[in-house]
Amino acid sequence: MDQQILIDLVTKKMPFGKYKGWLLCDVPEHYLVWMKGKGFPEGKLGMWLHTLYEIKLNGLEGILAELKRNYR
Repeated sequence: MDQQILIDLVTKKMPFGKYKGWLLCDVPEHYLVWMKGKGFPEGKLGMWLHTLYEIKLNGLEGILAELKRNYR
């Protein structure tokens, strides 16, 4: 996996919706599951959210924890 994608997940903010302004990595799993059912947006945001969905679905949030501390 491209490390820049992981860095983006801990530095970029959700641009719309209920969790607007939240860091992408902090968006709750239930919202990602809902969004997957509706369809992720096109482009980078969709790719980031789909990647985050897979990370959270598989219990791998720990890979983001250290990055989040380093990029605050």
